[in-house]
Amino acid sequence: MLVLGIESSCDETAAAVVQDGKLLSNIIASQIKDHSAYGGVVPEIASRKHLEAISPVIAEALANASLKLTDIEGIAVTRGPGLIGSLLVGLSAAKALTFALGIPFVGVNHLEGHIMASFLAEKKPEFPFAALVVSGGHTNVYL
Repeated sequence: MLVLGIESSCDETAAAVVQDGKLLSNIIASQIKDHSAYGGVVPEIASRKHLEAISPVIAEALANASLKLTDIEGIAVTRGPGLIGSLLVGLSAAKALTFALGIPFVGVNHLEGHIMASFLAEKKPEFPFAALVVSGGHTNVYL
């Protein structure tokens, strides 16, 4: 299955294309320079930058995978936790695309996404395993 993944939980707009567990493309638009003067992420600026970046990032992810949007069979998007304005940009884009294309939509927990990303590696973890997640204000150890 060809899946477009969209991430917009904080200050990076990202899109990736995955086919049957194989990463075909991964594009990230960073906002570091936009927030550096403030000493941290400014939620309002982050939301506005996501609005500017979401379409070009998705288009580049598809182009790097040599695909058209109509080739995508499902869309996964970060549903939280994260900055609400930032999350709304990614969720709105994903919902609009899935509605227009008539394909499945799935919301992904940001923290679970970090753990599950390890399954994109060549050597995949075997259950049971322990995972340490350090992401923003969330630091947890999972079994």
